[in-house]
Amino acid sequence: MALFSKKKEEGSEKQPVEQEAKSVVAKKEAKAEPSMKELYGEENKAVVKKETKDGKKTVVTAKNGQAYRILIKPIITEKGGSLASMSKYVFEVAKNANKIEVAKAIQEVYGIMPEKVNLMRLEGKTKQRGKVVGKRKDWKKAIVTLPKGKNINVYEGV
Repeated sequence: MALFSKKKEEGSEKQPVEQEAKSVVAKKEAKAEPSMKELYGEENKAVVKKETKDGKKTVVTAKNGQAYRILIKPIITEKGGSLASMSKYVFEVAKNANKIEVAKAIQEVYGIMPEKVNLMRLEGKTKQRGKVVGKRKDWKKAIVTLPKGKNINVYEGV
């Protein structure tokens, strides 16, 4: 209540109030949690430093990772392998993704802007084992056409 009183003795009361205010500010600074803007803003993106063959250092900011929510996995089949010779690659994508999002995700992950993206919605198969009937999930497939001469190495671990 000393803060709201009209006038106190200047010498005795002033020092403890100032010290108390400084300690409160110091505690707040120590416990300060980053805001949402600081966590997800432009300034907090991961910075990757790369060195080229010439010895020059370049700074590249990492992407925010939305591409990996759109591109689920590459589909590796015999037909997909034959399409790869024509610069076409097959991916399983998120069910709510559209052609523009898939094209941007391919560019973000592989660094190549596709010429064309075709999407297909596929229904999951109904499976039956005795009296028990189940259904696999519905999914979406994308066939991505790259420019001539460009290719993606999706068969690394196969």
